[in-house]
Amino acid sequence: MKHKDYHLRSPDLLPIGSKERKISTLGFSFMWVGMAVVLAAFAIGGEGVGSIPLGWVILATLIGSVAIGLFITITGDIGIEHGLSFPVYMRAPFGTIGTHIPSVLRGVTASFWFGINTFFGSAAINGILNIMFGFDNWFLCYIIFAIIQVINTSIGIKAIERFADLAAPTIILIAIWMYISLSGQAAAAGRDVWAWVELPATGWTAFTIFMVIVFGNMGYWATLAADIPSISRYIKAPKHERNWFKRNKGTLVGSVVAMPLTQTFMVTIGAVAFIAVGNYDPIVALQQTSSGLVLAILLLMIALAQWSTNTAANLVPAATIFSNVGGPKVPFYVGVIIAGLIGSFAQPWTLFEILIPFLLVVGGILSAIVGVLFSDYYLLRKRRINLPDLYRHDGQYRYDKGINIAGFLSWIIGGLAAIALSTFSFLVGFIVGGAVYYVLAKYWYFKKHKQAEIEDPSDEKYLGITVGRDWQIEEEGMDSTPFVEKKSSLEYS
Repeated sequence: MKHKDYHLRSPDLLPIGSKERKISTLGFSFMWVGMAVVLAAFAIGGEGVGSIPLGWVILATLIGSVAIGLFITITGDIGIEHGLSFPVYMRAPFGTIGTHIPSVLRGVTASFWFGINTFFGSAAINGILNIMFGFDNWFLCYIIFAIIQVINTSIGIKAIERFADLAAPTIILIAIWMYISLSGQAAAAGRDVWAWVELPATGWTAFTIFMVIVFGNMGYWATLAADIPSISRYIKAPKHERNWFKRNKGTLVGSVVAMPLTQTFMVTIGAVAFIAVGNYDPIVALQQTSSGLVLAILLLMIALAQWSTNTAANLVPAATIFSNVGGPKVPFYVGVIIAGLIGSFAQPWTLFEILIPFLLVVGGILSAIVGVLFSDYYLLRKRRINLPDLYRHDGQYRYDKGINIAGFLSWIIGGLAAIALSTFSFLVGFIVGGAVYYVLAKYWYFKKHKQAEIEDPSDEKYLGITVGRDWQIEEEGMDSTPFVEKKSSLEYS
């Protein structure tokens, strides 16, 4: 094997076979319950009820969450069909070297979110220890909490699912308790949570705020819409299933049902907290409305939620990306540690107000990547991929010295459009990035760099689980051995 090929074949980046997929539909749904409990969701609710009633905030959140859930499921088919992670598939639209630039941007973004969520969770843990033992040292809580999360994620994806199975029911029960507590406090102050609005907006202004909430919910999860294959490749899926919806049932139920319901409930809690005490941060709100053991239990929910969010939504994608950049010398667990260090050195406790706007802008830029991925995977390659060449330095994805120029031009144009029209950033970035890539690749770049799966669109050669194939890439030698479970010709029709 050539040395450069070895760099592309880190064991943690090889395709995941059917027997290695351990996450069930329920397990992925539980992972979403934890991932959706974040400070940004509470903030959307708090800011929304400042101008429009809670009912409209909830409707806007549901629309935005279901929409982004569909995008997540669409992109997730890359992991379901071929067992590929986000940075590995990115070699197709960006090149074997070019993949590192957008991937690292996503990895650093995920690391920053890890730091923010860890800080948020450590504040809750510090509050619990202060109530129970009089202990008060949030920084020590941060260090311990960060280390525990890194260890939990390093153990592997099954450990993350088991943790989610434990945390999710607890989070749901405590979230209900939290809503009741905060709405009771609002009622005691003479405020009807369903009718109260701080500064009511009407007409076009109200509609604009409604749409901002819709796209705000979409923009927040734009990052996961890009790199969901890093998680979806571990979700169980049936072999020989040509129906897209049945094949992607595990991702679909989690992203279009569990996530929107949880996201909407958390936005509601943020709104009610703002109505009750004028602050959407539930830690601050709860400290003003509860005390003793009740407050400690409520804060526990916050800590568990940040833990669940960080492992699945931030540490796993970031670690996979850093492992892709570093090759075999950077195994998955090292990538996890790198993500934890980056997130902590960013000092989220001092840069929180600066990081949030920055991360939201990055989310808009990444939406263009989602558009490029969609165009490349569905419109141009028709879900087929010459997968062995993804692991060859001199294969068809070498392009121009390892860079797909069409992919980068499309990303830049789509990203700039998303920034210019930030209110609708996700859709703008997605549509512009995807459309530009389709035109450039189809009518220019892929005429120059022929793609085997486009020139010869064979299901038998280039599809994965749909035809019963578990892609197997040899770690020694240049050949790959695709295993295909044969069925009759009638069953393939």
